[in-house]
Amino acid sequence: MVFIGGGLGSSLRFIISKYLNSDHLLPYGTFLVNIIGSLLLGMILGWALKTNSLTSPANILLGVGFCGGFTTFSTFSFENYSLIKTGDYLSFSIYFFGSLILGILAILAGILISKLF
Repeated sequence: MVFIGGGLGSSLRFIISKYLNSDHLLPYGTFLVNIIGSLLLGMILGWALKTNSLTSPANILLGVGFCGGFTTFSTFSFENYSLIKTGDYLSFSIYFFGSLILGILAILAGILISKLF
């Protein structure tokens, strides 16, 4: 389940990042997948906690596998390093703090959404 979900998530991340990260000051592709991944993970974990099914194959496939493969901390870290290295501190600050704040808010939103269903 982890292998299949991770492969699907990583493939989708690659496609999104390929088209959205080029020719921009900020790495929009990585930003987008990390925020969407956080929202999805919040929804999956919220649902799993609500239904007491945290270890179900579907949750492992989607939460651990897909979301784990779809989101990327290592690329996020490298992109921040690159922004600092080029001296673009404004873009670094926007990307770094925006990713952290919106990522946490996306998890919370996902959990709240899961409570509605």
